[in-house]
Amino acid sequence: MEAWVLKAANLTKQYHNTKALDGLNLELPKGKIIGLLGPNGSGKTTFIKLAAGLLTPSQGNLQVCGENIGVQTKAMVSYLPDRTYFSRQRKVSEMLDFFQDFYADFDRQRAEKMLFALGISPDARFRTLSKGNQEKVQLVLVMSRRARLYLLDEPIGGVDPAARDYILNTIISNYDPEATVLISTHLISDVERVLDEFVFLYQGKVIRQGNADETREETGKSLDELFREVFRCLPNC
Repeated sequence: MEAWVLKAANLTKQYHNTKALDGLNLELPKGKIIGLLGPNGSGKTTFIKLAAGLLTPSQGNLQVCGENIGVQTKAMVSYLPDRTYFSRQRKVSEMLDFFQDFYADFDRQRAEKMLFALGISPDARFRTLSKGNQEKVQLVLVMSRRARLYLLDEPIGGVDPAARDYILNTIISNYDPEATVLISTHLISDVERVLDEFVFLYQGKVIRQGNADETREETGKSLDELFREVFRCLPNC
């Protein structure tokens, strides 16, 4: 059995004359929380959408657990987009119904338990919730699947610090140790405490990656400090 969950080989995605990903090669191991870190426009969201099966590559190959991206991999991947996709008129309970009907690996009891702990009523309509609680509901749904790969695109970008702490703690405590969580963000100081590994992405290429603890020990810097140092010297950063 492969030791990696997600593998990209010469992965390229081009929009007209612009390459969002440029021959990217990357292997992400199982059982890790990994930060996909880079400035806006570095290719983070494109990579995550490719892994979720929402885009097709221009060149190269991408696999989840040894399977090319397709119907089989959609059943292994739980994806949190960077923006709300639910109807604001829906009740939270209707969102639970949708996930239960659509995903065989959805654990409704787990989701309801987390919502109760948050004080979010299943009868509440999505539009009546604060932005922080809307983010929490979406994360609860995504993390209540028994997936092999969780793709979280800017999960803390639009919420207050208290909500960020809850979201990160939810991520830590609600994923299978055999699964991998990939968190895309530019808010490195907020997420680095939960990361096992990191990938720095710039103009569609990996420019640095490694173990988070080992890198902090070797450099004497936090990942946030290292990120600022690395990207300070690069054009358009």
